[in-house]
Order: sequence, then structure tokens, then C-alpha cells
Amino acid sequence: MTQNEMLEKIITTLDKKKAEDIQAINIRDLTIIADYFIIANGNSTTQTKALADEVEYQLSQLGVEPTRTEGYAGSTWIILDYSDIVVHIFYKETREFYSLERLWSDGKQLDISKLITEN
Repeated sequence: MTQNEMLEKIITTLDKKKAEDIQAINIRDLTIIADYFIIANGNSTTQTKALADEVEYQLSQLGVEPTRTEGYAGSTWIILDYSDIVVHIFYKETREFYSLERLWSDGKQLDISKLITEN
């Protein structure tokens, strides 16, 4: 599976499960942590966990497993680390508090409008 196929699968999976404000940021030139951050949020810790579970499930069906996961216990900020792509799924207020988009504002926002449905 290519990196672009993974990005598309993660974004469309989050969208189908009604994640809010999905953002994809290219951070390749800024850090060695990853090439991309995908950031989204849910409206409850239950939805946040469901979003993370679905991304993990869909990618595992394609033979892709995260190298690491964090945050399932509290479900306010769940991280799925797929090496080159790190998925951050937040509870809405937690996302506003940490504001990763602001911290990584030097990264390049990807246009994902073709991958998400309008609500």
C-alpha cells in the first residue's frame, strides 16, 4: 500500500464515521517524526475511540498495523502511529487546547476536499 493510498483510506474512514474537521498536514520537511499528521476530532470520548478503532480495523484489513498506539485509556487524544503517517484523534475540547494545527503551521496543509463528504 502506498503512502497516498494510506492517507486516502484514513481520511475516508474518518469521514465515513463522522469525524469533524479532518486535517492532513505534510510535515516531511520539518521533522523526522513522520511525513504526515492527520488530525480529526469526535464529540465524545466514545466517538473518539470509535474513530480510532475504525481506522485501525480498516487498515488492518489491508495488512497495515500501527507501530504504536497511545491514549485509548482516556480517549481524549488517541494517537495511531503508522511510521510515516501519524493519526491524531481528539475529543473536541482537547483538540482546541493543544491546537496541533497551530504548532505545526509551518507544514503544508493538504487539500482533502475530494475525499470528504459535505455535511
